[in-house]
Amino acid sequence: MSATGWIRDVLHGPTPGPVPGTVTGTWPKTSHALPLIGMALILSLDLLTNSQVTVEPALTAVPALAAVVSRRTWYPLLIGALAEVCAFGMAWFHGVLGQSVHTATVAAIVLIAGIGHLSATLRLRQELALAEAQLVAEIARRVLLRPVPERVGPVRAAVRYAAAAAHASIGGDLYEVVHTRYGVRAVMGDVRGKGLAAVETAAAVLGAFREAAHQEAALDKVAGWLAVSLDRALHENEHPGVEEEFVTLVLLGVRPDGVLEIANCGHPAPVLLRGDAPPRLLAADESVPPLGVLDPADVRPPLRLLDVRPGDRILLYTDGVIEARDRSGAFYPLTDRLPLLADDGPGDVLQRLHDDVVRHVGHRLGDDAAMLLLQYDPVAMPAQGAYWGGAYAGAPSGAPRP
Repeated sequence: MSATGWIRDVLHGPTPGPVPGTVTGTWPKTSHALPLIGMALILSLDLLTNSQVTVEPALTAVPALAAVVSRRTWYPLLIGALAEVCAFGMAWFHGVLGQSVHTATVAAIVLIAGIGHLSATLRLRQELALAEAQLVAEIARRVLLRPVPERVGPVRAAVRYAAAAAHASIGGDLYEVVHTRYGVRAVMGDVRGKGLAAVETAAAVLGAFREAAHQEAALDKVAGWLAVSLDRALHENEHPGVEEEFVTLVLLGVRPDGVLEIANCGHPAPVLLRGDAPPRLLAADESVPPLGVLDPADVRPPLRLLDVRPGDRILLYTDGVIEARDRSGAFYPLTDRLPLLADDGPGDVLQRLHDDVVRHVGHRLGDDAAMLLLQYDPVAMPAQGAYWGGAYAGAPSGAPRP
């Protein structure tokens, strides 16, 4: 972002850009009057001062101000022309047309107006390029990290994702929720590093999960499938630093019989929220390294099973949440804050939680942060069977929906 763009963001906040969903930080149109107000003040000051003191050189600041407040490339030239008229009028009024101060002021106004025009042109190009990049990033995010529906079978779901990179909407964190014949399955992961390489790795893992979740009956075998796909993607694409690449990952499944399955590969433990009970970390009984550390054939994390009750909530998150530090260096106390925030629907809870993390840090998060909240909320099923992903369990294959 340019210096003037930063000033506009600080004073007025971002405004919509030329592409939907983007921002440019341009000032409101009312700010275009500032250069004219400045000229009026300089003229008034000149009339009130002694004729031996001239404030004519102050007019050189007016076209510079025009370049800052407007994204119209012709505006600095227009204001520069008006400033020249004012300069000649002031010099004629005081009888100093032939003096060097007037000549220097006229030349300076021409120079600054030209520089302002060039600056506005370059800034406009940068803003348009940024808007296009934001649009591409948003499209990529929607393709890679698809929106999570509010209800997936017997589960209510919500997600909150914030990329660390400024003006980006995608990073190295990944998530997905799918409805399969084995129940609702979800994944939350964190790719080592940032940038395009992390996005490529996340895409490989998500693509494998969307296939394996429907094909593998055992959740631990889904993790093995992801490890194989990750290893193949890294080596086939000659991924830089492949020896040091890894992905922390947690897989979660809610079976049709109401049993929760968890397979964790080096990822922060999910949190169970049950009624008025304190938040409970669902840590694995055995520590398993992230994907990419072990040979894919050796990846088979132990499954943790837990009966879930209606109303139970499971929070999945990445380390960008729990490793967010305040000014004193203290980490964000997730389990301490959850009871104060988790008193509404999943979407509202995650919004409050994100806002609370940002308040804790005091500025924009320095790492990608993703949160996925699943609430077990089975609805009353029709007599002919339970509704599961577009078909009714117990109904003949191909039976029409009621």
